Amino acid sequence: MAVWKDKIISLLKRNNTPREIALGVAIGVFIGISPLYGLHTALVIICALIIPRVNKLAILIGTNISIPPTLPFITWLAYNLGRMMLDKEYPPLSWSMFSQVSWQGIGGLWKSIVDIYYPLFVGSMVLGTLCAATAYLLTLMIVRRIKREHVPK
Repeated sequence: MAVWKDKIISLLKRNNTPREIALGVAIGVFIGISPLYGLHTALVIICALIIPRVNKLAILIGTNISIPPTLPFITWLAYNLGRMMLDKEYPPLSWSMFSQVSWQGIGGLWKSIVDIYYPLFVGSMVLGTLCAATAYLLTLMIVRRIKREHVPK
């Protein structure tokens, strides 16, 4: 816990504005919710390079929304949100759905992955946008308050 406290204090002592810190957290939350598993770190680096005034540490902190205890809930919510938004009928997410995926035929495997991933991707983009906007507003309010009260000018 002390490590996180030190990182947050370090983040607040930098010369970034509250908006730059909040934007970093929002970008990180969006990346963390996206189902681009294995690419989150690369996306963080790309965003840190192409968005000059954003706080890089805040992006990294924001991606921690998708830690193992929260990932099943994010995946379930995003998949079901995608199912509701799309016209095609997709099956509910269940363990039996994954047990039916077979390596025997690449065509069947590809179809199974697409049937799972497409609604997950669509739902994740919507969920990620909503969560990123919420994270931005909350972080902006919190950082403004902390900087006003605790961080010397």
